[in-house]
Amino acid sequence: MKWLLTFLIGALVGAISLYVYSGLGSAQPVVIVADRATVMAPALPCVPVAAATEPAPSAMAMPASEPIAEPPLVAAASAPELAVPVENQLLIPVAGIKASALQNTFDEARSGERRHEAIDILAPKGTQVFAVADGKIAKLFNSKPGGLTLYQFDTSAQLAYYYAHLDRYADGVQEGMALKRGDLVGYVGTSGNADPNTPHLHFAVFVLGPEKQWWKGSPINPYPLLGGVVRP
Repeated sequence: MKWLLTFLIGALVGAISLYVYSGLGSAQPVVIVADRATVMAPALPCVPVAAATEPAPSAMAMPASEPIAEPPLVAAASAPELAVPVENQLLIPVAGIKASALQNTFDEARSGERRHEAIDILAPKGTQVFAVADGKIAKLFNSKPGGLTLYQFDTSAQLAYYYAHLDRYADGVQEGMALKRGDLVGYVGTSGNADPNTPHLHFAVFVLGPEKQWWKGSPINPYPLLGGVVRP
């Protein structure tokens, strides 16, 4: 009986071996023990199981992120947005001059096909010139066209006030000096390219750029800011 059992087990192992080697390829043998007989038989090959999740794509495969756009620069405020309310309007900078005496010369033509972009306030030479609002003196400058000039920034450093053709500065005036509305800053004159027979203050207002350059900006008409009435 033992030899019959051994024969049957051998036949079974042979059949399994034939199936494994013909269908799945070679594999490492396993040991089968039947009663006291030991027979070597091939084992089924280990088939790897696919990963449950897809591997993370490499950095090269990742889509490039969109660049974050810089916020647009805020445009300079327009003249109506900067218009000074009547109760807080700019002080007329020349002593003794009323709003009714002002002339709107902002758009008048000047030499070289340029606009005036300011107003001229006529007054006798030596008439006092006052700061039109609180702020500080950004620059004292002597130029060929403007003569003795003073540039003042307002307290927010958004606007610059320009006083030109001065005869002289007031005593103690210096760059960086804080000003209060009504402080004496100089005297009417004819310096620069002003007509010697027509002393006046050339007064301009301009919106400063982000660089806060005292010599550069976008001009706005000072006439209505000084109480002048713009006719339609």
